[in-house]
Amino acid sequence: MSITINIYYSGENGNARKFAEEMESSGTAALIRGEDGNEGYEYFLPLDGGETVLLIDSWRDQQSIDRHHSSPMMETIARLREKYDLHMRVERFVSDKDGVPDSDKKFIKR
Repeated sequence: MSITINIYYSGENGNARKFAEEMESSGTAALIRGEDGNEGYEYFLPLDGGETVLLIDSWRDQQSIDRHHSSPMMETIARLREKYDLHMRVERFVSDKDGVPDSDKKFIKR
């Protein structure tokens, strides 16, 4: 089972983008990607140049998320969120243990 969390960071004056850029340039995002249980940590920017950035953050299981949440990196993330005055909307998804149903596979090009 994997858990994927979509975090939509919103701000003003390009602050969401600046936050994501600092997460990358500071090496914080790379450290998170290296954590045990992290399966993906990627920022996505809107094509229309809007004020929201999407983080897709995937973990092996809840225990991996709990370890991440108790790590020193969370203080760094919280500080940067505050620095850029960001607001968040969060969605959480748990993978289907049986995978993609056969009826859906015909729509997926590999």
